[in-house]
Amino acid sequence: MDEAQTIDIVDDDEAVRDALAMVFEVEGFRVRTFADGAAFMGTAKVTPPSVVLLDVHMPGKSGLDILHDLTSSNFSAPIFIISGQGDIPMAVQAIKDGAFDFIEKPFEAETVVDSVRNALALASGPRAPSVSGDFPGRETLTPREIDVLDQIASGLSNKEAARCLGISPRTVEVHRARIMEKIGARNAADLVRIVLSHS
Repeated sequence: MDEAQTIDIVDDDEAVRDALAMVFEVEGFRVRTFADGAAFMGTAKVTPPSVVLLDVHMPGKSGLDILHDLTSSNFSAPIFIISGQGDIPMAVQAIKDGAFDFIEKPFEAETVVDSVRNALALASGPRAPSVSGDFPGRETLTPREIDVLDQIASGLSNKEAARCLGISPRTVEVHRARIMEKIGARNAADLVRIVLSHS
């Protein structure tokens, strides 16, 4: 890593902040920690981080509120939502709102670091050729949905697509459901047929 990349950790739980900060510092990242969204937003707008780890439940603005503020201001860094076991529907909503992926508590340090490295590699690497053709509904898809559609159209399973994109299989499922809804596909086979028939 030529220049240390900056990870912003936003969580009101000091133990979680400290644990994550230690893990990423050992891996050579610069780390900034914030106990609430207001302090984070003030800093992130002046000096944007490389990646954000954002807890769902916080006093004041929730993680979802902050996510919405960031995505509506064209914030480019990948954002991971940290969520407890009971927050999965909320985490799924976060993916729909533009989060890169979500990290379930309790988490393994190695898994979190791998996920962040994958996100950074995808953000900085050359983009793979996108699904070609001008199929109905294509203009409604986000760049991330196009990435997922590329994998599905190549015949990969959710698990394989997740591995290629550095996200969880559940995140792929959320994107796939959104893509099918936007394109008007009844099932995965219908989705692939629509895309390939216009390529």
